[in-house]
Amino acid sequence: MPDNHPEEMVMSYTRVRMALGILGLSLPVFLLIGGWFDRPDPGIAPTISDFYHTTYRDIFVGTLCAIGVFLISYRGYRREPGEWIDDDWLATTAGVASFGLALMPTETPAGTVETFTQRIFGVDLTPVLHYSCALVFFLSIALFCLVKFARTARPGRRRIYQFCGWLILAMLILTAVAAYFKRVVGGPGAEFVLANKLIFWFEAIG
Repeated sequence: MPDNHPEEMVMSYTRVRMALGILGLSLPVFLLIGGWFDRPDPGIAPTISDFYHTTYRDIFVGTLCAIGVFLISYRGYRREPGEWIDDDWLATTAGVASFGLALMPTETPAGTVETFTQRIFGVDLTPVLHYSCALVFFLSIALFCLVKFARTARPGRRRIYQFCGWLILAMLILTAVAAYFKRVVGGPGAEFVLANKLIFWFEAIG
């Protein structure tokens, strides 16, 4: 084995992690730009998931599936004594949830062709599974930031990881509140959420 082989493996591993981060950051940006240039009805969809029902479905599904593959393939560090979260199963959980987000759409507009997941789980249950996967995905990523990455990072990076983790949790809560106003409360509150695309922005920041 060449002497530089381990170093090359580390470089490849680092590039995979970087690609995962770039995909996650670029998805809402691509959808935002694409939505504004879409014709004949330009604009931002109410949520990131709603882009499944637009011209940009391929970008939405493809990016989330790629993220899912990276996360499931990610082994991370072995669990140290006293730790209750394992990198491998936490990443795998997030990866499976990412596939669920990609393949199980939210409420489908009338006249839309039924997907294979809707045929398996039913049109009414599929959105519930989608939202459940979203919850699991964001919680898993937040745990990576707050528990896993922050544990071994240098002080400066630890603060960044902790900030990101708490920000993800805050956006998750705000998304749930906005969705509650949109679906349950209705009235001016729902109109405000829809007019300002609050759920999209909370998801994008998260």
